[in-house]
Amino acid sequence: AKRKKRKGESFFKKATASIFYRLLKKLTSVDIPVDTGDFRIISRRIKLEFEKMNETNKFIRGMVSWVGYKQTFIEYDRAERKVGETKFGFSKMFNFAVDGLTSFSTVPLKLILYLGVITSIISFLSIIIALLTFLFGETVRGWTSMQISILFFSGIQLFSLGLIGQYLGRIFDEVRKRPYYIIEESNV
Repeated sequence: AKRKKRKGESFFKKATASIFYRLLKKLTSVDIPVDTGDFRIISRRIKLEFEKMNETNKFIRGMVSWVGYKQTFIEYDRAERKVGETKFGFSKMFNFAVDGLTSFSTVPLKLILYLGVITSIISFLSIIIALLTFLFGETVRGWTSMQISILFFSGIQLFSLGLIGQYLGRIFDEVRKRPYYIIEESNV
């Protein structure tokens, strides 16, 4: 079911949901439909594949899409809540977004690696500038060594974190033990 209209929700909630779905679509390799919920009708074959996934943190929208069979949707206007208030506040929405991104994307880990490389390059250039300033200009005593130390170790730390993140992303993919592919039909 795909929501056309979300009546009774704040502008903030609608905007953040829209941003989340579009960001998720850009950052993952799985084609997760935009603006859909977890309410869906699935075939027995998908149900069986879904049950094989022993993950603790289940991001159902992504997992069903990951299985890879054809999907379609029915659009509907979601009516305003008649009774009570949602228990799905900002912190739950944020955690849901983090679960979705971390379940189906290693792009944040790659961004940390790229940030580390960029920081290392900038820090290397800044070290050269700091040394030139020390040799040919007037500097405050201790500024050059402090600047060089901070920049050098910041770049190394971010690069190292990004590299560790890449390994963690690979381990994460292996631990889930998802099959490389799912055979839809066989002649055997």
